[in-house]
Amino acid sequence: MNKLIAVLGPTATGKTELALRLALAFDGEVVGADSRQVYRGMDVGTAKPTVEQRARARHWLIDVVDPDEEFSLGRYLDLAQAALSDIWSRGRLPVLAGGTGQYVWALLENWQVPRVPPDWSLRRQLEERAGRSGSGVLHADLAALDPDAATRIDPHNVRRLVRALEVVLRTGQPLSACRTRRPPDFQWAAIGLELPVTELYRRIDARVEAMMAAGLVEEVRSLLARGYAPSLPAMSGIGYRQVCQHLNGELMLEEAAARIKTETHRLSRMQRNWFRRSDARIHWIDVSLGDPFEGAAHVVESELGLERKAPAGAARGL
Repeated sequence: MNKLIAVLGPTATGKTELALRLALAFDGEVVGADSRQVYRGMDVGTAKPTVEQRARARHWLIDVVDPDEEFSLGRYLDLAQAALSDIWSRGRLPVLAGGTGQYVWALLENWQVPRVPPDWSLRRQLEERAGRSGSGVLHADLAALDPDAATRIDPHNVRRLVRALEVVLRTGQPLSACRTRRPPDFQWAAIGLELPVTELYRRIDARVEAMMAAGLVEEVRSLLARGYAPSLPAMSGIGYRQVCQHLNGELMLEEAAARIKTETHRLSRMQRNWFRRSDARIHWIDVSLGDPFEGAAHVVESELGLERKAPAGAARGL
């Protein structure tokens, strides 16, 4: 049976680097599971793997669409499944890495996701309602129609609330009923990276400061100059929305940075709803206790029966 290792957990816990090291050690390639890193030209604010990291091992599902293109869970699954087939066909190991819980579990649990095309008129109505009354009204509607989906979606994430309501209203069924699960045709093991909350928030804040220093404002300014509107779903992500508000004169730069930190803290809490400490399928590693590589490598060896192909972190032939 084909095999896959997944590296998951909240943002800023070190998933990108660990996934790379596992890929190098077990002759693998990294498959992204991040709903923001799929967009081209959005590098700083999405914390994409660096050029150097991508040169050391092949990375999939990064830079696959422009910021104004539609991207859905169904499209992600189509692309991810094609990537897995390619990797397995060459006898290599896919290392799934990312913090978008919906993407991770849809792939690992083989969700049968309905391909509901966008209903642009309905979306505009829902977005206008959120604009008038706040995202809370959409979250309340979703809670009434699909309580399970409502518990998994950030009440402030208008884009995902709109999409969930769109599926329910178009199909007449909640997402949980539409997304049946079938046993996957591959064996997988999951490694979860965790940190004490205070340390996680400290890392998040340091990452935001690093993003600002690395040119996040310039990146957003460039995207706007190329015609990508602030109203696009891609531009509504954490960091991009606040910088757009800054460039529009609504926020001081310091206030924008503070809001990015706060929103990222909230994101990490939502991610913990997707990746629960009590989930026995996940092998949790507290990265505050030291380098997680050996513990993660042991999971790969014991759960999947694989042997290391190269020293940890070594780049083959580079």
